[in-house]
Amino acid sequence: MENKNNVTEFILHGLTQDKTVAKMCFSLFLIFYAIIILGNLLIITTIKTSEQLNSPMYFFLSYLSFVDISYSTVTAPKLIYDLLVEKKTISFVGCIAQLFACHFFGCTEIFLLAVMAYDRCIAICKPLHYTNIVNKHVCGWLVAASWVGGFVHSAVQTLLAIWLPFCGPKEIDHYFCDVHPLLKLACTDIYIIGVIVAVNSGGISLSCFVVLVVSYAVILVSLRTRSSKVRLKALSTCSSHITVVVLFFGPCIFIYMRPSTTFSADKMVSVFYTIITPMLNPLIYTLRNEEVKNAVKKLWIRKVKRNNLGLQQTWSYFPTE
Repeated sequence: MENKNNVTEFILHGLTQDKTVAKMCFSLFLIFYAIIILGNLLIITTIKTSEQLNSPMYFFLSYLSFVDISYSTVTAPKLIYDLLVEKKTISFVGCIAQLFACHFFGCTEIFLLAVMAYDRCIAICKPLHYTNIVNKHVCGWLVAASWVGGFVHSAVQTLLAIWLPFCGPKEIDHYFCDVHPLLKLACTDIYIIGVIVAVNSGGISLSCFVVLVVSYAVILVSLRTRSSKVRLKALSTCSSHITVVVLFFGPCIFIYMRPSTTFSADKMVSVFYTIITPMLNPLIYTLRNEEVKNAVKKLWIRKVKRNNLGLQQTWSYFPTE
């Protein structure tokens, strides 16, 4: 395939063309992005500073929060900015970089969610051997494998896009550079490439989703012989993870488990896994987890005491008559 590229930039259609709706969306997504950053930073800080949250589950959760921040940052700031401007442009290099980053962090999150399901499965089904099976060394390798898997997946997607010839038109009917809208602009037959993309992205999403479903099926079977107290605690922990999995994998499978075609609903569906899920993750894991809530309270109390101590020390410098 000869790479004839006459396009130096692309024009994004954005989320909406209605100016009134765009202004409302600007305020809404600005708030959402602030919640993503603050909420996930709170999770990371709480886990890193708390002595109680030292289990592998929270180790994986801290990396999930980091990935959520990175993933949403790839698309949200550009989306928010474009809601206020008439011409929404992105350079060819910027588009390819955004494509790589989206799939890198997105696929890494998919693998991390699968790893977290494996962790819960071992913790509930083999509690006596849990610390030996999922030790610090294994945790490090599982996280590293998630990052490497995300990189390999993203590299394949990006290389396929780079070597496509683009000769116009250059308008992308999306709010960020994703693989399917970009393939539509290629000046060549993309059937084989579309199949590769569907196998690569959709295959990973579907296979990891199947692994997750099997893991939780094994957990439910294992809980039948446990006491009601143990069942409630395990289900409370797992329900948070299941909620995140449904919110993230549902839209991903809808978008990528098909040939290189686009639908009008794709943009709204993409909002779920690029913005809504990263925003809800801290809320889901915090509100439904007593250990995290208690650790957040202790972190807040320590901060208040530190501020009060600093204020007292400041006032001590002023002499009293």
